[in-house]
Amino acid sequence: MGHWLSVPMGWFKKLIGLEAEAHAVVALTEDNFAREVLQSPVPVLVDAWSQGCGPCKLLEPVVMQLSREYQGRLKVAEFDVALAPKIAARLRVTGTPTVVYFSGGREVERVVGYRASHYHRALIDQELLNPLRS
Repeated sequence: MGHWLSVPMGWFKKLIGLEAEAHAVVALTEDNFAREVLQSPVPVLVDAWSQGCGPCKLLEPVVMQLSREYQGRLKVAEFDVALAPKIAARLRVTGTPTVVYFSGGREVERVVGYRASHYHRALIDQELLNPLRS
């Protein structure tokens, strides 16, 4: 007979927030940038962040939540500007956090600094996923 602690506890970890739900956030590199962002069949949110950036830490759970909410309809990618300076230069990132939205390989919108989740949701729904946008 098994010990009661050997029972799978995945549901409990999810309940108390110790286990994140499955979602994919792409780690951008110089090698995969074109494929993951410019050639993506779905719109892309690119999060440029840096170590020690307070607003970046506030934005992280927002980006993770968006990746879950829009899974399959929006790709979420990120990079540390110190580790990927060529990508930062290509995207003209001058401060962090910077979120750049792409659709069809082109920049659609840019948000510099922290904005709450409702701001990003409205932008995604109206500018990226709205089939009537011109």
